[in-house]
Amino acid sequence: MNISGNKGYSCKLTFKQQSFLDRNPRQVQGFVKDVNGATVATLMGKWDRNMYCITTTTDASGPNADVTLLWEKNEPSANPTRYNLSSFAITLNELTPELKEKLPPTDSRLRPDQRDLENGEYGKANTEKLRLETRQRMARRVQENGWKPKWFKRESEEQTFRYSGGYWEAREKGKWDI
Repeated sequence: MNISGNKGYSCKLTFKQQSFLDRNPRQVQGFVKDVNGATVATLMGKWDRNMYCITTTTDASGPNADVTLLWEKNEPSANPTRYNLSSFAITLNELTPELKEKLPPTDSRLRPDQRDLENGEYGKANTEKLRLETRQRMARRVQENGWKPKWFKRESEEQTFRYSGGYWEAREKGKWDI
């Protein structure tokens, strides 16, 4: 896997091929290189356990290796949540009052079927999902008959859409019908 950063750094990760006799499976190793191609760090670990970054510096006493833990697998919770989501994953959909007042009404976090599903109300979630799908089919028919996006436009049929302005102003005012 090749990874390119926005500061000229790059990394080539190699996933060691596993065999039946391998006693040390799932290994990953990579070298981080600067814009000149010089190796500045080594990444090592296992894709299902942890990853470390190793940097080497040299001073009067000789070479020194600095090892930093980049990532480590969390052990499963003693009190598992619905869908076995981590505490971090659960917070990604959390709606605080401050956030809710800034979101446009089309934000997926406001979908009633999603909220019902998260609350364990599966029948209600399925009914709402079917209602939304029917509305989406109707909206698609409207789009095919000349609907235009509110905050994007394109100069010709071949061009991709470009932001034309207005979203941030609508968000600031909390007026989504502009």
